[in-house]
Amino acid sequence: MRSAYRSFGIAATLVSVGGFLIYVLMSSFAAGLMNQSLFGHLTIGLALGLGQFVLMGVTIWLYVRHMHRRIDPVTHRLRAQARHIASSGRRSRTW
Repeated sequence: MRSAYRSFGIAATLVSVGGFLIYVLMSSFAAGLMNQSLFGHLTIGLALGLGQFVLMGVTIWLYVRHMHRRIDPVTHRLRAQARHIASSGRRSRTW
């Protein structure tokens, strides 16, 4: 369960932070490119900035989907086992 959680967490963090870092670096070092107009008053920089919200939304959606598919079934099984042990009267020893 930890490895499934950790592997997704690392990938999601790298994509999210990486996308934001690229946006910030482009804003700093490619100002001419970021100021180019796409249409009307919408520039490439503004479009990429708004794209950060899309990136975060997709990351959140993938996180929720991952948790429902990979983590939740394991936690439900563990809770069922814990309830079964508790209802059978056996006590687990802890140090």
